[in-house]
Amino acid sequence: MVNKINSIEIKNVTKVYGEGINSIKALDNAILNIYDNEFFTLLGPSGCGKTTLLRLIAGFEDITLGNIILFNDEIESLPPNKRPVNTVFQQYALFPHLNVFENIAFGLRRLNKSNSFVDKRTKEVLKLVQMQDFSNRKPNQLSGGQQQRVALARALAPEPKLLLLDEPLSALDLKLRQAMRIELKNLQRETGITFVFVTHDQEEALTMSDRIAVINLGKVQQIGTPIEIYEYPKNEFVANFIGEANLFNAICQEHGRFGKCKLETGHILKMQIPKKISKGEKIRIFIRPERIKITKTNKKNIKSFIYKFTYLGNAAQIIVKSNNLEINVNLSIDKVRDFREGEKVNLEFDKNYLQIMS
Repeated sequence: MVNKINSIEIKNVTKVYGEGINSIKALDNAILNIYDNEFFTLLGPSGCGKTTLLRLIAGFEDITLGNIILFNDEIESLPPNKRPVNTVFQQYALFPHLNVFENIAFGLRRLNKSNSFVDKRTKEVLKLVQMQDFSNRKPNQLSGGQQQRVALARALAPEPKLLLLDEPLSALDLKLRQAMRIELKNLQRETGITFVFVTHDQEEALTMSDRIAVINLGKVQQIGTPIEIYEYPKNEFVANFIGEANLFNAICQEHGRFGKCKLETGHILKMQIPKKISKGEKIRIFIRPERIKITKTNKKNIKSFIYKFTYLGNAAQIIVKSNNLEINVNLSIDKVRDFREGEKVNLEFDKNYLQIMS
């Protein structure tokens, strides 16, 4: 269970590489709090600054400006080996000449733990990751998923307060990646350790996280639960980066709780529009494809039709053209057989999920 006690506080953290006109700002005034016992994900495209932030927390990079506080202690001046933090890397970094047991025990011995403690703790974490039957194998005798479990066990063995995971699933195939998502989340709940997970994969973030920070161009764009991030994005970048999005130009006709706006297609949408938006003002409207309902029609004045139909097995993705505007619609499996390309359709927008983009 997540405790609303701050495990990590990132306070106005900036990281700049280089100097002068050749300098690159990898992180720009990042502010976020991560709770104790939380599975927290840093999500964004390649080069957005998420791995840089992870490396700053671990101590592998120096901060240019700002503070990092871990359980009320400032840690940015501490070297990596003095921080109560462990990291699982994308490539696992297992010692090829050591067996599974010794790979895990190695770090504990470096901490000057007794032989009895090392033996007991190593066996505990092997059981935790379900690798107790593989303790004598070398890394080259393990599958990718098994190597991943060993890397996790090694990182968990010293009982860190915080575990950092830098895209640890990216080298695995799809089915194994999906299985490891469940295992990682269960492992986090069982250990009670705060996990900070870095990924560019939206599905990973949505399925595993308690909360997500979406990052782009070094700036934190939005922090929230998976539902908040998906259903109520704060800006167009978040809307487009997380799943599929429809974004329309519209004109406000009436504001207030029972407001109206008109799309370029001629559709009149009823939705709540803040009073600060004036009548006649241009606005941007957002809605997810699954929040649009389509029905067949034979009316001659209807100009909307199915332009493209993509069958996905358990669903279908449809592009509806209306006055040259393309609108994405997702169909559930029970509706897939009801529609085909070229058919005229009515569009119905769920007003509860229509949103004005800032």
